[in-house]
Amino acid sequence: MSHAAIPPSPSRADYEAQLVRNSDDSIFDGADPMAVFADWLKEAGTTELNDPNAMTLATVDSRGMPDARIVLLKDIDARGFTFYSNLESAKGQELADHPQAALVFHWKSLRRQVRVRGVIEPVTAEEADAYFASRARESRIGAWASSQSRMLESRDVLEQRVAEETARFEGKDVPRPPHWSGWRLVPVCIEFWRDRQFRLHDRMRFVRHNGQWDVERLYP
Repeated sequence: MSHAAIPPSPSRADYEAQLVRNSDDSIFDGADPMAVFADWLKEAGTTELNDPNAMTLATVDSRGMPDARIVLLKDIDARGFTFYSNLESAKGQELADHPQAALVFHWKSLRRQVRVRGVIEPVTAEEADAYFASRARESRIGAWASSQSRMLESRDVLEQRVAEETARFEGKDVPRPPHWSGWRLVPVCIEFWRDRQFRLHDRMRFVRHNGQWDVERLYP
């Protein structure tokens, strides 16, 4: 028996009340999955309460153990999906050791998700500088103060380091730390999923072959 906190499976009435937009096949139109993704992300921006650009980033560590966390997509173009963080963090070390990763976007308000698999490449210093400069000053100071993923004795220690970095940069610009940059996931496979009644979901997968995208529909 399921735990009481887990919702029961949907009833027929629940299915009938699902979003009408997921009966429109035109949302799969287009031969370029990056353009389809951009359209879905734009729509999610009008319905998601928080962070429509949030995505699960999955990596593996040195032992081959899977790891995953939520990060924020910060750019998308024909080359791929770009995000930023501390290069010395757990994710940074894992991406350096194994430069392949997977992403999952889940938009509950739309009852849709997108899965992406690909190879990782570093962004340029110019790209990292430009994005870092766009962040709030306090966030830039935080990037200097945080030894991300390392043991922290107490919250007081972190706040003390923030105070020290704030004082160090008083009256000055806060440059990008050398240990802080970004990555681009260059996709080789992108799958679009949307909820349909009675678990008969739609799945459309784009696979890159020799620079071209092939598309196939999958069983739910």
